[in-house]
Amino acid sequence: MKIFLIIAVVVLAIGAGVYWHRENPAMTDLTLQGNVDIRQVDMAFNASGRIEEMLVKEGDRVKAGQLLASIDTRRLELSLAQAGAQTNAQQEVLARLLAGSRPEEIKQARAARDAARASKDDAEAYYRRQANLADRHFVSRQQADSAGYARDKAVAQLKAAEEALRLAELGPRKEDIAAARATLASDRALVGVMQRDLQDGKLYAPSDGVIENRILEPGDMASPQKAVYTLALTDPVWVRVYLPEVYLGRVPMGALAWVHTDSHPGKAYRAYVGYVSPGAEFTPKSVETTETRSSLVYQTRVFACEGRDVLRQGMPATVTIHLDQKAQASGTDPCRE
Repeated sequence: MKIFLIIAVVVLAIGAGVYWHRENPAMTDLTLQGNVDIRQVDMAFNASGRIEEMLVKEGDRVKAGQLLASIDTRRLELSLAQAGAQTNAQQEVLARLLAGSRPEEIKQARAARDAARASKDDAEAYYRRQANLADRHFVSRQQADSAGYARDKAVAQLKAAEEALRLAELGPRKEDIAAARATLASDRALVGVMQRDLQDGKLYAPSDGVIENRILEPGDMASPQKAVYTLALTDPVWVRVYLPEVYLGRVPMGALAWVHTDSHPGKAYRAYVGYVSPGAEFTPKSVETTETRSSLVYQTRVFACEGRDVLRQGMPATVTIHLDQKAQASGTDPCRE
């Protein structure tokens, strides 16, 4: 009886094992459900003003660097012209200081000194004569004193003429040149700011993409705080899925994947695993998995290599990943065959 019971238990165990393996074959492919994600950019002018042109509308595809809109910059253009003229004038001032005194100015200062010297010599001779006559009582002492004052005045005028000649020969002071240089640098900086303001009056696409929203219209006031367009980037495009913890070691970074959508049945788009969150979280309620709701999962991004033009924001998608793939070598492009 005991032998019979043992045989029966063994047969039941073998049968249960065969049934379990039949119902739970070794998993080689992992299927995950998720949604398509893309990056969006709210584009705004980096300047304030009234919008003059809006060149694209919703649904238009744009290229990086394409002009999308512009604001009225006529007032800025006039201010820039004024600042440019002021800069040119200051540049001439600096050039004049650097050139120093002209030869003609030095000659003029030398001639003025020679004339002052001659006047001083004449005043000194006249004073001596008047002083001699005053000593002999032929003229009054007042006349001799007046001649002395005239001589002193001529001496001072000669000294002033000599200093003027010296200044002409030395040229401008280095402090004046430095001040002129600083003023010119300030004027040029102002011109640069205005040129940048003019550039900021035009809005260019930062990347390839599709215009999702056209928020403002010509005549509206724009500012850096107001978005003008919303741009949906066409690259990268990924499917956001949640990878169960038990498969972390079986899905290497860069693993090949396939994306399927209901809108294109029978079509599979090549993709790869490009990101796995470093932190775990509980399965979101919107995620359909065969695991219990309390299982820990890791947000994963499966980047599309194909079909970027048909995968739209929020579109439900199914991702199939072959488990236990070899890890991609560092620097390898996963989208390359």
